[in-house]
Parts: sequence; structure tokens; C-alpha cells
Amino acid sequence: MVAVNTESVNMPVLPLGMACVARAAEEAGHEVATLNIKSAEDLEQSLVSRLESFRPDVIGLSIRNIDDQASQDTRFFLEPMKAIVDLCRRFSNAMIVLGGAGYSIFPTQVLAYLGVDMGIQGEGEASFVMLLERLARHGNLSDIPGLHCASRAISNPPAVEGRIDRFHLPDPDPRFFSPGSAVQEPIWMPFQTRRGCPLDCIYCSTAAIEGRRIRKRGIDEVVASLEKFAAAGYDHFYFVDNTFNLPAGYAKRLCEAIVASGLNIRWRCILYPWKVEKSLVQAMAAAGCAEVSLGFESGSDTLLEKMNKRFRTADVRRIADLLGEAGIRRMGFLLLGLPGDTQTTIRQSLEFADSLNLEMVKVTIGARIYPNTALASYAMQTGYLPEGDSLLFPRFYLEKGMEAWIRETVAAWIQQRPNWVC
Repeated sequence: MVAVNTESVNMPVLPLGMACVARAAEEAGHEVATLNIKSAEDLEQSLVSRLESFRPDVIGLSIRNIDDQASQDTRFFLEPMKAIVDLCRRFSNAMIVLGGAGYSIFPTQVLAYLGVDMGIQGEGEASFVMLLERLARHGNLSDIPGLHCASRAISNPPAVEGRIDRFHLPDPDPRFFSPGSAVQEPIWMPFQTRRGCPLDCIYCSTAAIEGRRIRKRGIDEVVASLEKFAAAGYDHFYFVDNTFNLPAGYAKRLCEAIVASGLNIRWRCILYPWKVEKSLVQAMAAAGCAEVSLGFESGSDTLLEKMNKRFRTADVRRIADLLGEAGIRRMGFLLLGLPGDTQTTIRQSLEFADSLNLEMVKVTIGARIYPNTALASYAMQTGYLPEGDSLLFPRFYLEKGMEAWIRETVAAWIQQRPNWVC
């Protein structure tokens, strides 16, 4: 299994998804070797050496991102991945299977672009193991959830596992959780306590990757896993749950369990600025929360409604204040140029974010358009995009005629604010 992500944005991204699938395969009795391309000093040498020594029957390639999601000077990641596929083919006769978050958004398109045998869309712990077992006995593949295989005309929707505790979190194994020798900062260990998001923000692809239903891990199992990592020397965690505070009751019980366990850890999370009360913030701080990502996206209530957000600016301000009072660092996110954005609403957004006195603000200009989202439907209905565009090659929504003004305005704004980035 190979994690092919080569990007570091803010921090090294460790391959949690691949680690979960690898553990599931090992628990099913398969022999598994892994390679994290990001931590390999020489990609070709590391990959070829592993292929020749391990001689796999199946090669799993985990694709985290299709592009860098930047609307200016966009980098498309699939082209260099062709070289990885070529190396696999030159030095092995193994079946190649794709997976990962990026692949799951474009399952048929990525297979065609890379010319790969098959892929698993969505959660891979059960489906990949099922595929391995069927391949070993030359069984029927047609009913495997999430499997896509053009040569066999198979294109199945992914399954959503309700009992995600059946998929054990990977132990603190250096095969997975090693960012490379060049990293000097503390390792923020990726950690997931729940999957799925029902919020349907107009631009978001999470539902295509994890499903719409929130599924929670048992709190006792979460704490036990955190204790294993802490015993191995890891004390910084990044809860990668799409919305750490939903459901709010679960989030609070989890924080209380971390406190009761005596774990001395620091962690960051992604907070949806809705349904956050003072008691939850206090519990987060007591449990070691040091920083949150606060994706409020706009300072205009009109725009928030258009984005299908459940919160409004008053909620954001109240929650930002609660976090600040608790000593939790806040990184705010603005997303400018979506449908309905005007010079007035953009100024409102900049001024609103400024008034929150956050420790850091990240501004994104233009939204990556993903398939099966409300933004994609709107863009095609209004003629912004041609009908039938697969969206595999990066397309961005940015209100027509506003790009130059937005970029100039934001550049001037952040020049005077060292804690703002774009």
C-alpha cells in the first residue's frame, strides 16, 4: 500500500486513511507492506526496492488530493502520479487498486486518467478486504461496495458502515506515522473519532468521501487508542473529524473522558461555528485543546444563507469570543467569490474577520467545484460551466468580473495584517 501524497500544507499530512485500511487487511490475515511517498528520500528507489523485496499480489495507491485547490497557478497532482503507476507496472505484475479521499470524489475519471485496473470509492476497510479475498479465490467482484472496474463494467456506490468501531484505529506504527527526518516541529498525529457530515454546504465534497450520516466511535475505544499513542511518545493530536463539535453531547463526553484518563495531550480540531456552548469550550480547554480551525467562510449573513450554512455571524462572534476567553487559538477561514458575493459583501467579510481578533486568518479566493454538489449544479445551470464537465481538471467558481478586484483588495488587506495569509 502506497500513500502517494507529496504535499505539505501547514504541516506534514500523515496517511491515516491508508493506515486504517492496512490494519483491516492485516487483521484479515493478509501480509501488508506500506510506503509513505512523502517521507521517502528517493521516491523511485524506495518504491522499486519495496516492490522487488515484497513482491505484492495487489498494490493499493492512496490518493488524498487531485489538486492543490488554489484558483491561481493551480497544481494538478494526477500527472506526476502517472510516473508512480508506471513504476508499479514496470517492476511488478500486481493488480493496482486506487483508493483515498481524492480518488473517491472522481472514481471513474481517475481510473481512466491513470489507466489503472480498479478502485474502491469511500471507506476501504471492509471493501478492500473483500476485494482481496475475492481476487485470491477468483470470486465474483460485482457486489463489492464502492468497487469501480471499467473492464468488468462494475461501478458500485460505496457502503457506509454504521458500526465503525469494527474498524480498529491503527496503532502508533512508524510505518504510517513518520513524517520524515526533515520535520523538526511536533508531529500532530491525525486522529478520527467520527465520520460523515449531513450539513450539505454548497461546495463541500465530504459526503462523497464519508457519507452524510455522522457515525461515532466508542469513547472508551478512542481514549484507549489515545493512550497507546501517548505511551509511544506522541502527545500532539489533530482531530480530523469534519465537525468536532457535532454532535455536541458526544464532543463534550469525549473531552470529559480525556480529562478523566489523565492524558496530558495537546490537540487541535475543526469546529463548525454552531451549537457551541461555554460548557463545551471549557471541556475542550480542560482536555488539552490548543487550537481550532473555525470555518465561518463569510462575514455576510446573506452569503452564509446562500452557502447553506446553519450559523450566522452572531454565532461566529459568540463562539470566537468563548474560545478566546478559554485560551484556545483560533484560525479563521474566509472563502470569497462564491455566488452572490459582491464588493459590499466581501468588504463585510474582511471587516468582520478583522473584528474577531483571531490569531490567524486564511483567505481563499474562489471555490473548487466538485461533482454532486449544489455549487456544481448552480454553475452548470447558469452557464458558468459547460454541461457534462467531469470537473476532474480543476474548475473554480469565482463571480465573473470580480477576480482582479478581489485579488487586489485581499493583497492590500493582508499586507497590513501579518497574521493573515492567502
